[in-house]
Amino acid sequence: MNKKKYEPIEILKATDPGLDKISHGRSLGLTLGEMKKIQEYFKKEEKRNPTDVELESLAQSWSEHCCYKTSRPILKKSVFNIKAPQNICIISEDAGVVDFDEDYAYVVALESHNHPSALDPYGGAATGIGGILRDVTCMGAQPIALIDPIFFGPPDYPEEKLPGGTKHPLFLLKGVVSGIAAYGNRVGIPTVAGMIEFDESYTGNCIVNVGCIGMVKKDKIAHSRAKNIGDIYILAGGKTGRDGIHGVTFASAELGVGSEDETPAVQLEYAIMKEPLIHACLEANEKGLLTGMKDFGGGGLSCVASEMAYAGDMGAVVYLDKIPLKEDEMDPWEIWVSESQERMMLSVLPKDVDSVLEIFDFWDVPANVVGVVDCSKRIKAIYHGETVLDLDLEFLIEGVQYNRPYTFRERTVAKEPEFEMPEQSLREVILKVINSYRVGSKEAIIRRYDNEVRANTILKPMQGVINKQSHGDSAVIKPLADSFRGLSVTADVNPRFCRLDPYWGAASAVDEVVRNLVSVNSIPHSMADCLNFGNPEKPDRMGDFIKACEGLYFVANYFGIPFVSGNVSLYNEHKEPIAPTPALMGIGIVKDVRKVVSTDLKESGNYIYLLGATGKEMGGSEYYRILETDFDTIGLGRVPRVYPKKTKEKMNSLLLAMDGCLVKSCHDLSEGGLIVAAIEMALGGDMGVDLNLWDMDEMDLNGIDIDGIGAGGVENGGIDNTGIDNNGIDTNGSDTNKKLRIDFKLFSESNGRWLIEVSPGDSIAFEGIVNAKKIGTVIPKKEIRIRDGGDGEAGENRSVDLILPLDELRDKWNSAIQKEV
Repeated sequence: MNKKKYEPIEILKATDPGLDKISHGRSLGLTLGEMKKIQEYFKKEEKRNPTDVELESLAQSWSEHCCYKTSRPILKKSVFNIKAPQNICIISEDAGVVDFDEDYAYVVALESHNHPSALDPYGGAATGIGGILRDVTCMGAQPIALIDPIFFGPPDYPEEKLPGGTKHPLFLLKGVVSGIAAYGNRVGIPTVAGMIEFDESYTGNCIVNVGCIGMVKKDKIAHSRAKNIGDIYILAGGKTGRDGIHGVTFASAELGVGSEDETPAVQLEYAIMKEPLIHACLEANEKGLLTGMKDFGGGGLSCVASEMAYAGDMGAVVYLDKIPLKEDEMDPWEIWVSESQERMMLSVLPKDVDSVLEIFDFWDVPANVVGVVDCSKRIKAIYHGETVLDLDLEFLIEGVQYNRPYTFRERTVAKEPEFEMPEQSLREVILKVINSYRVGSKEAIIRRYDNEVRANTILKPMQGVINKQSHGDSAVIKPLADSFRGLSVTADVNPRFCRLDPYWGAASAVDEVVRNLVSVNSIPHSMADCLNFGNPEKPDRMGDFIKACEGLYFVANYFGIPFVSGNVSLYNEHKEPIAPTPALMGIGIVKDVRKVVSTDLKESGNYIYLLGATGKEMGGSEYYRILETDFDTIGLGRVPRVYPKKTKEKMNSLLLAMDGCLVKSCHDLSEGGLIVAAIEMALGGDMGVDLNLWDMDEMDLNGIDIDGIGAGGVENGGIDNTGIDNNGIDTNGSDTNKKLRIDFKLFSESNGRWLIEVSPGDSIAFEGIVNAKKIGTVIPKKEIRIRDGGDGEAGENRSVDLILPLDELRDKWNSAIQKEV
């Protein structure tokens, strides 16, 4: 290997323009203020100029992606402050470790890989999966399931309108799906849940979030720290190359014209290395040979070596010439900050080094001694005998923190727009809704992923009659061979809600997580969040972020569901920001997997119940989106509110009925409203439904301060866990007998609602437990019948008797996205 040079960077005498030039010239992503802080540190503390390796290391560690310099102050006041009813989160490091039973914990991680996927959708998504698997593995856990919330512009977006420097949404969709499928399937970890959303705001910047769940014995939990003087650093896995250089600084800036030139920032996946790497790491941990373990994620060797030492209150020395390289001609700074994939750092007692190396040799995974832990509280890098980096760890890791200025946008409209029911038939609107990209079947994508490998998936993403299955609300996994205790998994957020109102959109996401987990007979237990937002240096984007965090806190704190892991991804915009997207991953405890409930209808003659109240709160609904071309005001309206006290009461009664085996099928109401939920249940069971909506009541919103709820914010005491806002207004909702117009009954996306199938013989027992309204019957004829007596709002007295053949509905639902992918 040819010895490459390192060089000092003259910053001590640099002027402000000179500091800016250094940052931009090296693509450091450091602001002038940050460069001046570094300049001051080296003047006073080190009394020398930094080397290029040191400056690059600071840029990595101080990036938004690594140190959360913008989001930390907000998160501390909101999502980090959830009061769980019991201390279920054991630790939270690279992933959250959460109580499962007396002997085991489950491990949760959720990350973003947005910018890389916008440039290289296949590679970006694949390396996202690789990274999230490492996050779980480094806690000593065996990965058991993957989850993938992904967001794109409309697949039929006109080419001529495509922003410069961006790739078409359909190209991105196909590439991302292929990358997720290829990597997950090759490693042999099932992809059991996720979500796919489409919105124009993602056209310039797609969102690719990936999650993973693992299982670990509590006495085998590994930690991401080096805690003993003399511990040896062992780098295991793939070689180090130029791929992924400046990955975290690239992820901490807006995309724009020319971003495609940043391809080296996208790492290269190597899935075939990952499975034996996981096996070797877990075997070494199982045998008690490791004192610490951490994956090479954002920032590469620079971050992993420094963070492990800092977490253990230690220091470390790393020998760069001992790092196996993909190519010879690499400068020391490139070796230090490369984010090449499939690498893990282990800390090992000297006496155990040979045993660890033997295990990795058995699995045919490269492993090399590359450093040693000391008590200096500094990180040093040595290259062919020369010290190329020597930094105080506290200065490097703690970085900077900002309280950025913010503005809260004015509320949209407090009331629904007034309009007559469209002249086009309800049949036509229903068919358009179920044929839309957002609502229609995602089976063409789901089937690309193996969701059954490892044979632990009890309830799969598609549920019902073979070859006629429908969407499920949550997947259920049975992680232990000798126990019927299980885990349910779901992903939720409605970006259209969040774009109109970040607070109530985020609150709705938590409510939907709860509904989806309860639908399969599981107890909501924990969540992970991936907070995807625009440029926080713009006050309106920062305001959206704050409001969304407050909305998450409001509902999650009431339910006592903690956020045990998460990620913040900012700067997601290309000329215009993405819709605020606080994507959530929910995990529930299934007491007995033999009692899980699916969405598909089971038997003719069974009753259909609606649990929860429906309101005329249509903002962000798919119905309004379909009608946007007909009504200028459509698309606004009031985003559905969340009444956690009501939802919790309904949740508890429903779970009690499920435990008594009184519920045959269950489906939550979300995108598309009641009619979509009923159709999906019918499609999965290949049966018909007769719905009589005459007695459906409207939620009473009169006298409730809809837009003032939480106005004080978490910082100012805003909402407490009783659902009372700082003005003393009851936000828990109430029900009355007001009649809704039929289109609002069908398409409202009010929160806190489920459709439930119950056999006639169990109906009395069910009604004694659950305060639900019987609105229909399962019928053998394969059609959806909708009846309503009219007499809705004044002047809208239309009676409805509509029949929709199931085969026609199935064709529309199946063809929504299948033709695209």
